[in-house]
Amino acid sequence: MTEERLLLTVPDDAEPLRLDRFVADFSGLSRARGERLIEEGAVTVNGMVVTKPSAKVSPGMVVDVNVPPTKPSTLTPEAIPLTIVYEDDQLMVIDKPAGMVVHPSAGHEAGTLVHAILSHCGDHLSGVGGVARPGIVHRLDRETSGLIMVAKTDDAHRGLAAQLKSRQLSRSYLAVVRGTPKNEAGEINAPIDRDPKERKRMAVVADGRPALSRYKVLLPLKGASVVRVELSTGRTHQVRVHLKHIGHPVLGDVLYSKAGEKDRIDRQALHAWKLTFIHPATGETMSFTAPLPDDMARLIQHLGGDPAFFLSQD
Repeated sequence: MTEERLLLTVPDDAEPLRLDRFVADFSGLSRARGERLIEEGAVTVNGMVVTKPSAKVSPGMVVDVNVPPTKPSTLTPEAIPLTIVYEDDQLMVIDKPAGMVVHPSAGHEAGTLVHAILSHCGDHLSGVGGVARPGIVHRLDRETSGLIMVAKTDDAHRGLAAQLKSRQLSRSYLAVVRGTPKNEAGEINAPIDRDPKERKRMAVVADGRPALSRYKVLLPLKGASVVRVELSTGRTHQVRVHLKHIGHPVLGDVLYSKAGEKDRIDRQALHAWKLTFIHPATGETMSFTAPLPDDMARLIQHLGGDPAFFLSQD
């Protein structure tokens, strides 16, 4: 494979923003890989090499990203069973169980979704995300269950990433939250970034990255409710942070609420339920849903609801 060159122009209507954020948002590369390329001197701004990921770019600036050939993964494939909802020669849709980490990281060097898909796909995975994240288009938290996309080719990866950026790709979550929102449906438009008081958490902060979620109450329960959340942006922990922000944290979420035994679930009650996207090769609109996992179904039943209710949702 040869080096690839990505020539990007900052849009006229863009606010000044960090170089690493711009590269991630407009190139289809992961932010981590974009940051590495910047630090390695592979990125120029208006013809000048810039090695600081935090450097600011403004409307009209031209950003040139030189992407080296993809290196083969050094990770060891692991024959971990996968629930594959859809697969072709371009992409896969997988129903990830709660408890599975998506890609290797400190403390999670084995047993991840990436190790499993390497065993299933071999070398037929996109390298856009870097050698530690082959095929990974977007993430799910470890304790969040549900649908995640995997790209087998670089073209498919960039096409899906572009749909994420343009909001053509739709992601819907089901969450069991504490209490019931006052309004049956609403919009949460609140910027998100690292919590200045606790770096392990994200928070709504005035100068954070724009984040927009839309919710609808589907089923009131005893002291709780089931809500559907549609993401218009994809910030880290967005659903969890936004629901906490409006006073209705996800049950079982030990990071963002006072979870305990009374929550009757051992992880955050959050499920990536539905994915709708345009196939990057065929142009066909595709939509998939993942059934409610058993632990969330039991929780809803314990709180007086009928899990079968969700079979009729679309």
